[in-house]
Amino acid sequence: MLSVFHLSGDAIRYFDIAAAARDRGLDIATLPYVIRVLWENLGRNQQWGLPVADAEIDAVAAWNQRTGADLPLRVARVILPDSSGLPVLQDLAALRDAVARQGGDAAAVNTQLPVDLIVDHSLQVDHWGSDQAVARNLGREFERNAERYRFLKWAQQAFRGLRVFPPGTGIIHQVNIEHIAPVVVRAERDGQAWAYPDFVIGGDSHTPMVNSLGVLGWGVGGIDAEAALLGQAYTFPVPEVVGVRLTGRIAAPAVTTDAALLITETLRRAGVAGCMVEFFGPAVAALSVPERATMANMAPEYGATCGFFPVDASTLAYLAHTDRSPEHVALIEAYCRANSLFRAPGSPDPVYSRVIEIDLSAAKPSVAGPRRPQDRMPIGRVPADFAERLPLPLKEGGFNATPGVTSGPLHHGSVVLAAITSCTNTSNPAVMLAAGLVAQKAVARGLAPATWVKTSLAPGSRVVTGYLQQAGLLPALEALGFYVIGYGCTTCGGKSGPLAEGVPQAIESGELVAAAVLSGNRNFEGRIHKLIRANYITSPPMVVAYALAGRIDLDLDNDPLGTDKSGQPVYLRDIWPTPEEIAALLPLAQQRTAFLQTYTASSDENDDLKLWRDMEAPQGLRFPWDPQSYYLVEPPFFKAADDGDALSRLERQLRGTRVLAAFGDSLTTDHISPGGEIPQDSPAGRYLMDAGIAPRDFNTYVARRCNFEVMTRATFANIRVKNLLVPEVEGGVTRYFPRGAEAAPSDRAEGEAPAARQEGIQMSIFDASRAYEADGVSTIVLAGKEYGTGSSRDWAAKGSALLGVRAVIAESFERIHRANLVGMGILPLAFLPGQGWRQLGLSGTETYTFSNVAQALRDGTPVRVAAEGANGRIEFEAVPQVLTQAERELLADGGIPAQVLQHFLAAGAHEGAAV
Repeated sequence: MLSVFHLSGDAIRYFDIAAAARDRGLDIATLPYVIRVLWENLGRNQQWGLPVADAEIDAVAAWNQRTGADLPLRVARVILPDSSGLPVLQDLAALRDAVARQGGDAAAVNTQLPVDLIVDHSLQVDHWGSDQAVARNLGREFERNAERYRFLKWAQQAFRGLRVFPPGTGIIHQVNIEHIAPVVVRAERDGQAWAYPDFVIGGDSHTPMVNSLGVLGWGVGGIDAEAALLGQAYTFPVPEVVGVRLTGRIAAPAVTTDAALLITETLRRAGVAGCMVEFFGPAVAALSVPERATMANMAPEYGATCGFFPVDASTLAYLAHTDRSPEHVALIEAYCRANSLFRAPGSPDPVYSRVIEIDLSAAKPSVAGPRRPQDRMPIGRVPADFAERLPLPLKEGGFNATPGVTSGPLHHGSVVLAAITSCTNTSNPAVMLAAGLVAQKAVARGLAPATWVKTSLAPGSRVVTGYLQQAGLLPALEALGFYVIGYGCTTCGGKSGPLAEGVPQAIESGELVAAAVLSGNRNFEGRIHKLIRANYITSPPMVVAYALAGRIDLDLDNDPLGTDKSGQPVYLRDIWPTPEEIAALLPLAQQRTAFLQTYTASSDENDDLKLWRDMEAPQGLRFPWDPQSYYLVEPPFFKAADDGDALSRLERQLRGTRVLAAFGDSLTTDHISPGGEIPQDSPAGRYLMDAGIAPRDFNTYVARRCNFEVMTRATFANIRVKNLLVPEVEGGVTRYFPRGAEAAPSDRAEGEAPAARQEGIQMSIFDASRAYEADGVSTIVLAGKEYGTGSSRDWAAKGSALLGVRAVIAESFERIHRANLVGMGILPLAFLPGQGWRQLGLSGTETYTFSNVAQALRDGTPVRVAAEGANGRIEFEAVPQVLTQAERELLADGGIPAQVLQHFLAAGAHEGAAV
């Protein structure tokens, strides 16, 4: 369905979605915009001669009746943070070596589409409270990560289409919407100009923030990104599309963050996991792109694949004041209007699978916590909720703490960390200006945070610092300790750095439940800081307020924050800005010159990037691995495939398995693969110390992701993970059951009690995995609902595979982690509705045997599972969560690494035969 539109005298071709719909008797106005983008992708690629079948286009045309059918999509680009991007590029370097070792063409392993990598996940808040914090933190970042950054500079010259944004640029998703995303791509093909929608997958789960621009995109695991950038079609099932009808307006004193937390709570409760969410309704037109970005950014928190806002007049206005050229903005408008992708006033509402209505006027000043972003509560409810949780046991959502304990000036509920951080909110000028205004009014009244509160400001781009300076608000923020500490993903991603002097000792000696308050999107257990057990998400101005209060157990609706210079109480309402005050400053954040200055200066012109510019790096096609490195270790994933079919091998491995760990609901990828600091007494910490590396130089788990030895030991090693095989203990421990429950005394380990083989031996999960490996026993994981909630960490799947896990049986899975498990050759299985491992009476101490695996994957029938234990035999069925034919082929090949290696070796053999 080829059509042409004209722009500035040029004829530009495009795949006409409306014409294709009419050809099937459909009215384009009834189709959700996300379905239009998917249809365009398939239709255009079929016209271009790529392998897209008519049946696949039929499936997207009948999307509401064909949910789950395979769609072979080809994205326009891939975007990666360094945290997942470095392992992706490391895998490609290892793949080149593997192909070369097998006699293939290493140069054939190359990126086939544009890839942007933003170095934003390695910054830590080591220094704060000073105008030297930016320079000092950046220097420490390069000191820690020199090996990693040299590898990136090598990769930039080794892989075509790879563009690296150096440390200090900003946070990936904010840089994406402010600068990178083209929204509409113009390309030449066979001498003809074409236009088509920007469509991106990213190696970070908050990639949907770009949905605020009308760009379809979502987060995937690094292993999925690898396959896509190598030119493979990205197979995606036809989604359920949920329409979210927004009504009303955000009313003061609420701000955008409060509306985003309301949306997150509502949609998580409604069950939109794995769905595409598309926003519509009368409230949408009044939302600016930065407001939409805050709401779209939270898509992983409400469980959706995306949170999409179609292109409209607000989109064009935002693009016009960033660094996009007027000519490109004109292309976006002309193409989207021509191809039914522009939402104009009065456009009819599409038809959705279901509709959820949310009244934005219901948003109130709120926090979400203390452990999950969907657990929203109004600020007046916080003190009672904290008090109720304090004595409750861990299994009931409590802290298992003794009320009334103090340690010096600190007590339960003391706020020890307050961070304005994360692209979720720092991309939104209205809430950032509100934070500055709160600070300005607080300083005028003589308020200041307590000495124990660590305060920091980590914007997602340098544009933020510029407009805060122009507005005259930065001095007030600095007066309260909120100095800019750098530009990157810090506290929200677990790189909060050390606490104020004396605070760790007070927390530990008093066993205090201290609190953190941040303007982020994630507050999972053990994520923000290992010593902080109560973590709350809120808006930037509310972060300032809680820093001033110094405690979380305060009713900010009714209790004063403190007293002013004259001894009078100061309430939150006294220093909260009005909408008019914020609106008066907003034009300062919309100056195109600021974006041009931020993003057009090259590294040669920017003194802040001198460290990057001066860093030497290897050259050439293949990376020279250093055998003495503990940062960059060649990964083990690209070995020649074993003889025999991978499915048959998997079925053999799933006989006589043991449970490595058993979990309840909402186990996150932070629990499975932590991203923060590496404790000395952890398996990874002991490994590094055995290598002669001092704890000061451990760096974070994120920074060590290119060392599989560290990351295997990190898997299930979060200090707050609760393995229910050892219910009385937090952390990465389990019970190991040696082969043979009734062993003779001579077969027992030295000092082992006779009952130990039946009751299990407590040890670290890593050590148990190696013991099972020595026994020749594979392992499985049991879990409840929403297994794998959280960031799109491919190491949560990679590490599980390297621990010997061959299957995970859960009540339900989060989308990205489920796909990552398949990509690593691990079988995800779901209990039948209404069942779970605890409901079936399983304890996790049994021996499990799976049958009918290969047939179940072929025809969709359940797998039969038999569990043999002290209480006899329990049999049940579990349904493979392998959703597409492409995923079934992945498991048959042994996962993505094995599949891509086979692809390149087969291609090389084919070329050789042709010659």
